[in-house]
Amino acid sequence: MNWVLLIIAGLFEVAFASCLGKAKGETGSAAFWWYAAFLVCLTVSMVLLVKASQTLPIGTAYAVWTGIGAVGTVLVGIFFFKEPADFWRVFFIFTLIGSIVGLKVVSSS
Repeated sequence: MNWVLLIIAGLFEVAFASCLGKAKGETGSAAFWWYAAFLVCLTVSMVLLVKASQTLPIGTAYAVWTGIGAVGTVLVGIFFFKEPADFWRVFFIFTLIGSIVGLKVVSSS
């Protein structure tokens, strides 16, 4: 169950980074709501990370959490913010995914 919480925490990390991306392109009340969504997503992500790390090794939990956030944020950037998707970027995304899966496989919890 804690792996599920950790994955959800990582998805909320993607959400809070995406909210920052949206907020920088807005002004006034629209920017305010994106920043408010950022704070909500940040809080949920941190609470779930804390809960998951109570039984998972902290090094593994943190690495998986940041990995999910990094991969997800890059993919959101490519698909929604029109960031480049050149060979090396995609190559390193796949190496990061492989590292996340490897940490899960070697983790005993």
